[in-house]
Amino acid sequence: MSDVTFVILSFEGPDGYSHAGGLGSRVTELSRALTGMGFETHLFFIGDPDLPGHESLEGGKLHLHRWCQWISRYHSAGVYDGEEGKLRDWERSLPPWLEREVLAPKVGTGGSVVVMGEEWHTASTMVALRQIVTRHGWYDHVRLIWNANNSFSFHRIPWEVLKYAATVTTVSRYMKHLMWSYGVDARVVPNGISESWLRGADPRASSTLARLLRGRLVLAKVARFDPDKRWIMGVQAVAQMKADGLQPLLLARGGLEAHKYEVVARVKQLGLRLREVQWQGQEPAALVEALRPALEADVIDIGSFLSQAQREVLFRAADAVLANSGLEPFGLVGLETMASGGVAFVGCTGEDYATPGHDAISIQTSDPREIVYNAVALHKDREASIQLRHSARRTAGHYTWPAVLHRILFPFLEETGIRLPPAMKAQRASLVSREADQPPDDGHPNGAMEMRRLPPVPAEARAAR
Repeated sequence: MSDVTFVILSFEGPDGYSHAGGLGSRVTELSRALTGMGFETHLFFIGDPDLPGHESLEGGKLHLHRWCQWISRYHSAGVYDGEEGKLRDWERSLPPWLEREVLAPKVGTGGSVVVMGEEWHTASTMVALRQIVTRHGWYDHVRLIWNANNSFSFHRIPWEVLKYAATVTTVSRYMKHLMWSYGVDARVVPNGISESWLRGADPRASSTLARLLRGRLVLAKVARFDPDKRWIMGVQAVAQMKADGLQPLLLARGGLEAHKYEVVARVKQLGLRLREVQWQGQEPAALVEALRPALEADVIDIGSFLSQAQREVLFRAADAVLANSGLEPFGLVGLETMASGGVAFVGCTGEDYATPGHDAISIQTSDPREIVYNAVALHKDREASIQLRHSARRTAGHYTWPAVLHRILFPFLEETGIRLPPAMKAQRASLVSREADQPPDDGHPNGAMEMRRLPPVPAEARAAR
């Protein structure tokens, strides 16, 4: 065990109640990675009111602290239901609790504490913690880091105070440049993914789904129903493919946002066949069996939660995964797709991890013809698709949480005077060696990728085009 303790503050967390998007995935995987490296880690989040307020896992190294549960009991719709009341309670109660129960005991025994606050909800808490550190003179033992994953509620952040209270970080160069307009020069610490994303998709489910989808040009999209996610662009691409005589299929998983009604209306307006599927369970086989009776559709609306194992199979089976946001602070779905051996069609804002044409396709415009051209070209060129998937897996290996921590965050902490265990240097060297020796991977769990052949485009469709 190290004498450095990590404290992560985030409204979202690992509970189903708390998991609303990429932030929940980020803090869950980050806390697990730190724990796996031997650090005592405390994750504070707006937790499920029916679960324990404090839960100790991983042999006492990982501590889950579910905050504001007494308020959450009156707001069953999730983490952001009753948001303002939770925020007031969080800001009032959490700083003194941390001072008494975590900071004072750890500093008192000569240890160090790194507090990492996530998103605008924790900005004022970080300022309050700086006042506590100043009052006690704990400068040599406590480091405060505040991170921006997106620009939500930037107008509510006390920037002038925050940038002196904590080191400000963000997840991409795009976000760094955006934050310059607020007078903040943030450090870039990219998101990571769990190393489990590199284990490979379930081979049986992948093979079964590949057979079911033979002859189709399959697009997948997993994102909130938000105009910035360019859902309409994806639907228009499917309509164009169908008009060209192809057999496209869009496998769509969104949320409950109001933009869904606009997307569904456009699907119907374009004459596309829409089916909705749901299932119980998190096994890949459940996803495959739910899709089977709906495959005559052009668009399948996936109404059930997708587990990681199900997303791995989905991303790997698709000819392209549309992570083509117009404005994207980072693009976690694109990185997860690449780790799964899928073909990610990303945007061109915060997706620093992608090298267009090498390990992903970068969609530069809102014109659906760009999706159509690239998807059809890759489907016809088997070798190009396999090479892209292979390169994507290699790239994703550099963005696991252990890799990000060793490469970027830990050197920064050492720069500021936090002494990490000597074993960290050995782990860093081992990680670099493992990345260099990563074996070839053609992007399919069973070896050579099974390529689904498209039927030829009818002559009349070619002439019309």
